[in-house]
Amino acid sequence: MGDIHGAFNALAQCLERSGFDYENDILIQLGDITDGYPHVYECVEELLKIKNLIAIIGNHDAWFMEFINSDFHPYYWGYGGKGTLISYLKNCCKEGIYFATGSGFKTSLVSKDIPQTHKDFFNNQMLYHIDKKRRCFVHAGFNRYLSFGEQREADYYWDRSLWNQALEHKATSNKKEHFEIATNFREIYIGHSPTTRWGQNKPMKAYNIINMDTGAGHSGRLTILDVDSKEFWQSDSVEELYIEISGHDY
Repeated sequence: MGDIHGAFNALAQCLERSGFDYENDILIQLGDITDGYPHVYECVEELLKIKNLIAIIGNHDAWFMEFINSDFHPYYWGYGGKGTLISYLKNCCKEGIYFATGSGFKTSLVSKDIPQTHKDFFNNQMLYHIDKKRRCFVHAGFNRYLSFGEQREADYYWDRSLWNQALEHKATSNKKEHFEIATNFREIYIGHSPTTRWGQNKPMKAYNIINMDTGAGHSGRLTILDVDSKEFWQSDSVEELYIEISGHDY
């Protein structure tokens, strides 16, 4: 499953439409559960119900984890953070959010307001997952010229170069020319780079790299895919699911 960005309505649709089995199926979620739409708390609660969950950390989750561990948000709740704030303020029955130019959102939320189960969830997210079939699951990607284990930690949830270079190589190179990656994987599943930037709201593929971020943090859809059959299911347009919310600041 790709980036959720607080869109619980889309998460619920994907799980239902795919017939996901909470007890027996494995869900690999590629990160960025937080920021965007105002149901982050509900998304985490739903994911905690899944027995076999592999949760990958995204850059937005890393920001929230910094707040949990320090009471300080490195981006002052910008870049969609308002949705995360609204969700947790509502859960702990607090008010007090307003925007001050230059200093971000002023809020009464403190880290002790976050349920311990949620703190544990975000602190235990993985940088990546590699399964027995040499399929790699990571939020953003990595530097393809370095071996996988040599990457800087933040690159796993920040570095878009793998995807961007794969698209460029595919568009400009001879079809027989191999796209070199230092560490050999059967498939690589990523999020982080919304396919809506290329006019698509379905998963995109470049060589053996599958981009699962289909724009749920914007006006696209959330997608869940069976990695064996490649069948996938999608939510409705998230913009339509949250039509009452206008101008959210992802």
